[in-house]
Amino acid sequence: MKQPELGKKILELRQQRGLTQQELVEQCNINVRTIQRIEAGEVTPRSFTIKTILEVLDYDFEQLQTSESKVESEFKKLMLLKVDDSKEASFLTKQLNISCIAGGIYFLLGFFEFAADWVRVFGGVAKLFSNPVYIIIKILSLVSFVLFVRGFILCGKIFGNYLIKISAFIIIVISVIFYSYDIVSLFYGDDFYVGMIIAHSITGGVVGIIFGVSVLRLQNSLGHLALITGILEIVTYTLFATILFAKLGFVLLVPMTILEIILLYKVTTLIKEKLKSLG
Repeated sequence: MKQPELGKKILELRQQRGLTQQELVEQCNINVRTIQRIEAGEVTPRSFTIKTILEVLDYDFEQLQTSESKVESEFKKLMLLKVDDSKEASFLTKQLNISCIAGGIYFLLGFFEFAADWVRVFGGVAKLFSNPVYIIIKILSLVSFVLFVRGFILCGKIFGNYLIKISAFIIIVISVIFYSYDIVSLFYGDDFYVGMIIAHSITGGVVGIIFGVSVLRLQNSLGHLALITGILEIVTYTLFATILFAKLGFVLLVPMTILEIILLYKVTTLIKEKLKSLG
């Protein structure tokens, strides 16, 4: 368990046992300042120190590790990230290639999806998109989008960027919810369709800004490409969050998506180069 969760857990266990920091110090022979800094999440103690503290607090060290690994395991299963360590590099390369291809498909489908949504909201050629065609476009767009964004979850795994993993996952969840509504509302009425579009624009915009910030954090590993992509994402999603400038956001989606695909491809290239240098 990492900080600050570890410190919070130790604080919680100590309070449950009715011990003061001084009493805990006396029982485990650890400096009081060390206990204070651990509980405050300022330092990550050695395994021996954690075990000593947990023994006094009558808590199993293995249980502490299991609780964390279970959450990670379920997350990996959900996003199909569970893999044998000996095959991890090959797995990551293959999955990132899939994400790049999915990104290209999503990019092309985006033009049809935009046209379909435009006709649905503002009218136009009445039979330009029948319900079955609209549903197919939406499903294909969603599947390709999920596989595409999943590539950034993999990037978070590779570079230890937890913010990009979390924000990418939230983006996927939001998309699944709103895409599902798009399809279901065809059969049960779309009285709230415009309102849902606005809600999607705001929520997606806010999370997208966080996602852009997380991409900026890849700058040390991926250079100016991550910097430019991150800035463009922040600008684009800010436009969506404002609603008033969402149309301009749609325009910026085109170069933004292209840069994201290139970014994933660059990560794939880096892994391949690393494998060559090792092999």
